[in-house]
Amino acid sequence: MRKIYSIAILCLFGTVGFAQNVAIVNGKAIHSKEFIWTYKKNHRGNANVSYEDLIAYLHLYINFKLKVLDAMELKLDKDTSYLAEVKKYETALQAQRRLSKKSAEYTFVMNEYKEAVLMFNISELKIWNKAQDGEAQLKLEQEWINALRYKYTIKVNQQQIKKMAKP
Repeated sequence: MRKIYSIAILCLFGTVGFAQNVAIVNGKAIHSKEFIWTYKKNHRGNANVSYEDLIAYLHLYINFKLKVLDAMELKLDKDTSYLAEVKKYETALQAQRRLSKKSAEYTFVMNEYKEAVLMFNISELKIWNKAQDGEAQLKLEQEWINALRYKYTIKVNQQQIKKMAKP
C-alpha cells in the first residue's frame, strides 16, 4: 500500500512540474516564465497572443534549444574564446547596474546570451562554413534541425500553451 501511495505522489509531482513547463527538450525543461520572457522580448507591444502564435514561436525556440544542445554536445561551451566572450559580456552587464545579479531577469539575459553565442558558433560550423548561398544554407539548416529533432526527445505541453494564450 505504501508503494502505491509513493508512486501516486511521485506521479503528481511529475505532473505538476511538467505543468509549469511549455516543453521538455531531451530531459531539459523550458519553463513557462523563460519562454514568455523571450517571447515578449522579441514581440514587443503584442499583448494578445494567440495559441497559434505561441506554438509557432515555441517551434522556433525548440529549434534554437536543439542547436544549443548540439553545441554543448560538441563541447563548444568549454572553448576558451567562448568562455572569455561570456565573461566579457557579464562584466559589461554588471557595470550597467540595471539588473541585480540575483534577479530572474539577469539569469534570463545571461542564459540567452550564452545560448545565442553557442547557437551562432555551431551554426557557423554546421552551415555558414559549408555554404555561401542562402538556399543552400536553408537546406543545410533544415536537414540539421530534422536530424536533431529525430535524435532528441521533445515533449510539448499543449495545455500550458493554451493557458498562456489570449483569445
